[in-house]
Amino acid sequence: MKKFKDFYDEIDEINEVMGFKQRKKMARRMAKMAKSSIAKFKKKKAALRMRNPAKLHLLARKKATQTMRDKFYPSYKEMAIAQKIKVDQMIMQRYGKKIAKIAKKLAMKLRKQETQRVKKAREAQKSA
Repeated sequence: MKKFKDFYDEIDEINEVMGFKQRKKMARRMAKMAKSSIAKFKKKKAALRMRNPAKLHLLARKKATQTMRDKFYPSYKEMAIAQKIKVDQMIMQRYGKKIAKIAKKLAMKLRKQETQRVKKAREAQKSA
């Protein structure tokens, strides 16, 4: 049986090969799909379940990368896409190991917060 990490690794390999236009096209398709009732229902269902460790680690890694961006490049959001790509490459090259360390610590914090998140979601569903 395939695990989330296997799928993520496959997606990661695809993303490296994928060009900017392909990525934009996929983003448009996913944005359109997110509006569908099926996708909304799946999102609600997923909120009621605990995330697996691979997903938590992925989220922690994204947050760690974002903190590094905010720290060293405060104007990141206003940059052009080509600049963002260069900045991301530089950040991963210079601070990749530091990001990994921060992500590991963040993953532990997120794991503790996960039960509270699920409880809140379940209470919200019951009250609605």
